[in-house]
Amino acid sequence: MIPIEKILKAQKNIKSVVVKTALDVMTNYSEKYEANISFKREDLQIVRSYKIRGAYNRIKNLKKEELRNGVVCASAGNHAQGVALACQKLKTKGVIFMPTTTPNQKIGQVRMFGQDFVEIVLVGDTFDASFDAASDYCVKNEATFVHPFNDTDVIAGQGTVGLEVVDQAKDTIDYLFLPVGGGGLAAGVASVFSVLSPSTKIIGIEPEGAASLKVSLEKGVNTTLDSIEKFVDGAAVKRMGDRSFKICKDLLYESNTVSEGAVCSTILKVYNENALVIEPAGALSITALDLYKEEIKGKNVVCIVSGGNNDITRMEEMKERSLLYEGLKHYFIIRFPQRAGALREFVVDVLGPNDDIAYFEYTKKTSRDKGPAVVGIELKNKADFSPLLDRVKEKGFLGEYLNDSPELFQFLV
Repeated sequence: MIPIEKILKAQKNIKSVVVKTALDVMTNYSEKYEANISFKREDLQIVRSYKIRGAYNRIKNLKKEELRNGVVCASAGNHAQGVALACQKLKTKGVIFMPTTTPNQKIGQVRMFGQDFVEIVLVGDTFDASFDAASDYCVKNEATFVHPFNDTDVIAGQGTVGLEVVDQAKDTIDYLFLPVGGGGLAAGVASVFSVLSPSTKIIGIEPEGAASLKVSLEKGVNTTLDSIEKFVDGAAVKRMGDRSFKICKDLLYESNTVSEGAVCSTILKVYNENALVIEPAGALSITALDLYKEEIKGKNVVCIVSGGNNDITRMEEMKERSLLYEGLKHYFIIRFPQRAGALREFVVDVLGPNDDIAYFEYTKKTSRDKGPAVVGIELKNKADFSPLLDRVKEKGFLGEYLNDSPELFQFLV
């Protein structure tokens, strides 16, 4: 664990640049789960995530000789913004390596926070390629690398979130849910609670498609995943930090995973009901409440909302993933008889009164009795799917149900 003294020192280091974010009671979630549920709003930081805490503390603690040739990081997201702002505030040269695939919006944010103190280098198509380039740069230029999570100063900085939660909570916290990617936040917060609130059950939540902690705990050793689903970009890592893994292994009460589709449903729900804009990683802790709904009844619960850097251009994809997860959108290959009236028959005899065609792609084929069409149908109620599928089969229209064929489905969603 990280000594509490080191985290208290980090709190002093970052005081001038970090906002003490709100711990807000969420009435709608409290009523739904019959518990006292609060959100720790790290989306309210100036860089809209907790990452500024660790980055600033790490750079602030560097000696003059370590800063002589500047600092370097590799990131396409929140860590880059945290390092950029820290460089600007501490008037330190920084070089930030980002993949060439990074959206212009994120590049612009890093440039805005770093101003003239930061140079952005776009290299490679993946984070790993950028990381390798950043490492090579550090060696050649004797610069100091600022790791996003596998560093004790970074972990200590992230741990200040825990200090604030303990100070802000009116009652003893029974459960605390937080996201796990590289593990810096989880390791830091768990270190604080092990001393100041040891009875609190801290539960780390990962996306199903990038469950490095879960796999590592099962194997008993920090493990590199062969591949990951990158949708929850703020928590999608192939291997968490060795330092953070050891702390999480020792101090977390439990770890669990949630599906990417469920995360999307949470993002839409908190936007519609609470007017909060949160990113996929920030929604992990909230999404996990469903998994523990019986266990947390009558308890005091805190969910750490780790960030709010949600790209508006991703909202359509999030809506799609949510509908699929909720069982409200289904894709088929429909085989239409190539004759007049076939489409009308499908609409009248197959679709229910509340079913809506949301996607349709068809090209008439010559010299064939039937022509395939890709059809996406959106339902009002999940229970309407089984009768719909029965009608598609009975009328002889079914070619293939695509939701169960991910190798084909990926071309649509």
